[in-house]
Amino acid sequence: MVGAATPTSAAVAATVAQVVPSTGSPVVVELGPGTGSLSDGIHARLPAGARHLGIELGADMVAHLREHKPWLEVVHGDAGDLGSVLAERRIDEVDAVVSSIPWSLLDDAAQGHILGQAAKALTPNGAFTALTYVPAERTRNARRFRDRLHETFDEVLTHTTWRNFPPILHYICRRPLV
Repeated sequence: MVGAATPTSAAVAATVAQVVPSTGSPVVVELGPGTGSLSDGIHARLPAGARHLGIELGADMVAHLREHKPWLEVVHGDAGDLGSVLAERRIDEVDAVVSSIPWSLLDDAAQGHILGQAAKALTPNGAFTALTYVPAERTRNARRFRDRLHETFDEVLTHTTWRNFPPILHYICRRPLV
């Protein structure tokens, strides 16, 4: 399932990358990297020795990422299996989860399951960021997702990138409450 109507701009990738640690040996997980437009911004910020995993559902996208982003550890799988994907790779916790999966298209159970796994995987100071189109923010599923973020994280900030078509709303969440 592809949630993007148009290619994501470099301005969005730069904003998303702000939650990525630029020192140490961080682990960053990208849920639904698609063609990798956000991956480039994340990769540019990561220090040497970091790990950058991308969990992608679409087989065609996985093949594209493996060919064009060889530095990205691409996992062909479902974001709902985040816990087992990390366990298989002996990763206990991650410093950032970047999500561009279409949250407003997911039902309540799927939203809760994926978000719960993401929050559980984060370090206590880890960050979760998700994107949605500004027009989609008005849907019932998007409002439910926003409410769930406030139930899951101590801090939920928003930022809008207008230099994208359509404009993108970013959620930046810190300090998981799990």
